[in-house]
Amino acid sequence: MDEMPPGFRFYPTEEELISFYLHNKLIDENNSNNNNLNRVIPILDIYQLEPWHLPNHCGELCHGDTEQWFFFAPRQEREVRGGRPSRTTGAGYWKATGSPGYVYSSDNKVIGVKKSMVFYKGKAPTGRKTKWKMNEYRAIKDDLHTSIPMLRHELSLCRVYVVSGSFRAFDRRPSHHVAESSSSGKAKSTKNENI
Repeated sequence: MDEMPPGFRFYPTEEELISFYLHNKLIDENNSNNNNLNRVIPILDIYQLEPWHLPNHCGELCHGDTEQWFFFAPRQEREVRGGRPSRTTGAGYWKATGSPGYVYSSDNKVIGVKKSMVFYKGKAPTGRKTKWKMNEYRAIKDDLHTSIPMLRHELSLCRVYVVSGSFRAFDRRPSHHVAESSSSGKAKSTKNENI
């Protein structure tokens, strides 16, 4: 792909991630459209790498992004045999936070499931929580004959990101602007604010 213009960000919604990217990837692995999808979101066994190495393997639209990266993750062999996936890397492990939740389309139809995870450095259960997070998305099978949504397990789509603790890049303002705003009562500034 050509160099992207300044200000361009690949920032798809959850509905777009599942309904377009994951759905099209699952439809036909040999489809020529998949070559373009692989350039945007590559297939990668993300659990074989540390999260801080993942940005080096991201798709063309995320090169240079410092906040989030997307990957198709193939099902692990142990999942095929009915076991739980291994989310352990050499330096730590991904731990699920909260319960998985449904992802809905704009017409209020369940289209997938989202599981959120945090990366911990070290060995469970004494690992140290990091700022690396992940949302793992799985698509729902298109079966109109069942009232219970069934998941597709061949492939998931993962959004890996870093919690920076500061405003998103496009929200950042020079510190003198924040100080002026706070003195007029429009915005509050804290001593440790990282702008």
